[in-house]
Amino acid sequence: MSTFKFQQFSVLQQHSGMKICTDAVLFGAMAPVKQGDRVLDIGTGTGVLALIAAQLGAAAVTAVELTQEAFQEAGINFNNSPWSVRLEAVHQDIQSFAKTAAQQYDLIISNPPFFENHHKTADALRNIARHTDQLPFADLIGIAKSLLSPQGLFYLLLPKHAAEKFCALALAAGFHLICQTDFRGFAHSEAKVSALTFSRCPKTGLTARLMTIYDSHNIYSQDSAAYLADFLLRFAKDQPSNLEHKALSG
Repeated sequence: MSTFKFQQFSVLQQHSGMKICTDAVLFGAMAPVKQGDRVLDIGTGTGVLALIAAQLGAAAVTAVELTQEAFQEAGINFNNSPWSVRLEAVHQDIQSFAKTAAQQYDLIISNPPFFENHHKTADALRNIARHTDQLPFADLIGIAKSLLSPQGLFYLLLPKHAAEKFCALALAAGFHLICQTDFRGFAHSEAKVSALTFSRCPKTGLTARLMTIYDSHNIYSQDSAAYLADFLLRFAKDQPSNLEHKALSG
C-alpha cells in the first residue's frame, strides 16, 4: 500500500493517476489561503491540495474529482485527517458540478491537466490527470469565472510552456495575473512549472518570483524550506527519518 506521510496527515495514493511530487506540495504550501476561506479544489486526485488548504486554515474545502479511484482515495484521506468535517470529496466532472453549485468560493485551486494533442501512455488514470481532453483550459477558466467570488483568487500550477497561453485566455475572460512563481529544481536548472494567481481585480504590477527548490541533492533551499517546514516529516521535531523524500519527484 502506497502511503505518503506528512506531519499532520497521510495520503493514500495507491490508485490515483498522479502521485505526490515536490512541485505539487510546494504549490499547495504556497497557496494564498486565508483563515475561514471557502476553497474549491478542481481535480483533487489524492486530495493533497485540499488537505494542505485545510491545514492552512480553510473553513471548508470542496474537492471535485472525475475518476472513481481517486475520489475514493481522497475520501479515505479526508476521513483520516484532523479536518474531516471541513473536507468534502465530490465524485463528478467539474463541468456538471459547476452547473448546479449553490455557492461561490473565496479560493479556487487546481493542478489541472495540461497536455494537448500529446502522446498518451497505457495508464488511463494518468492520461486523464495529465491530458486536457476532459478539462480544456477554456472550460477551466469558464468554471472559475462562474464559481469564484468577486474578491476571490484563482490559483493553479502549470508547466511554464503552457502559462502564456493560459494567461491570454484568462485575461480575455476577465482574470488578471497578479502573481507568478516559477519553480526550478536547482540554481543551474531552468524553471519548468509556474504557480499562477489570478484575480478579477487588476493590480498595479505583477509579483514575479523564481523559486529554487534545492540547494543540492536532497537539500531544500531556505526559500522552499520556509514553506514546507510545516508539512514534510523531515522538518518535524523528533523525526530522525527523511524517508518521505524518497516518494517525491518533480
